[in-house]
Amino acid sequence: MTATSRHTDRTAHRALRREVPSTAAVLADERDFTAMRRYHTFPFDDHGSYLRQMEKLLRTLTAQGVLTTLSLFDPAAYETYCAELDLDPDRPESRTRYAAEAARTGATVTYEGEPLSSLLPLLVEEADRRAAWDHATALLARTGNCAECGTDLARAAFARATHAVQQLLASLGDGSHDLVCSIAADGPPLLAVLHATARDGAPPGLTETETLGFCTVLATGLALRAPGGIVARSTTAPTDRDTVRGWSLRDSWLRPLSTAEVFTAYCTDADTGEPVPPEHGVDYAPGLPLTPPPGTHDHH
Repeated sequence: MTATSRHTDRTAHRALRREVPSTAAVLADERDFTAMRRYHTFPFDDHGSYLRQMEKLLRTLTAQGVLTTLSLFDPAAYETYCAELDLDPDRPESRTRYAAEAARTGATVTYEGEPLSSLLPLLVEEADRRAAWDHATALLARTGNCAECGTDLARAAFARATHAVQQLLASLGDGSHDLVCSIAADGPPLLAVLHATARDGAPPGLTETETLGFCTVLATGLALRAPGGIVARSTTAPTDRDTVRGWSLRDSWLRPLSTAEVFTAYCTDADTGEPVPPEHGVDYAPGLPLTPPPGTHDHH
């Protein structure tokens, strides 16, 4: 082989490498990292060092023009995956196969050269959103049809939730709005977040995946008549103060909370029930009244 042909091969190899995407699954927190240390072939003993090495690898791939998709490495899911496929979990190739599967089926983000410290919270948030959506979808699927009229209860609840969210955002008007929906369901509470920005009376800008997840979680609460509610935190120009409003689920609809109820809900530690100091620069206001869609009735 001549020097020219070897150079041509190397150039072609680098060009082809840029055409082949890469995937990586990262152990985002110390607990998951510690769980993997029980495997003898796992080559790391310090989480901080592991994250630095992972970031160095990702930056190297990006510098080579390689697109890398990042997912979360879940040790419990990995153990189940290996058991189902009869793989030895203490082998690097098993971890590689699981990483590819996690990128194919789980929450992912695209790495674009940013620090892992800023990217991992976004990945965790996306994974939580996917988990809540999957759980809510499974619960909705079990609601079946109305015994009296045959209505598909999941479909009706989703339409009702969509109407509620549209009306809520229209009532809030211009500004930046962060909405959190919490539903008490089987297992961990269902949580969904929706970010919306509206200006000059135009319809708010929404992310499709966030909106779908938020409406699905709310629909689950409406269909199951489960305890829950929505909190909206809004910032409206020109003031730099935030306004917090709230609604609770009652009779398959959103009932506005009073100012005192909003204050109590927002200034109480969810885990201990103890009061917490109100935030500086935050005003507490009553929820706005919302009207159920016309021509609908509550299904039991």
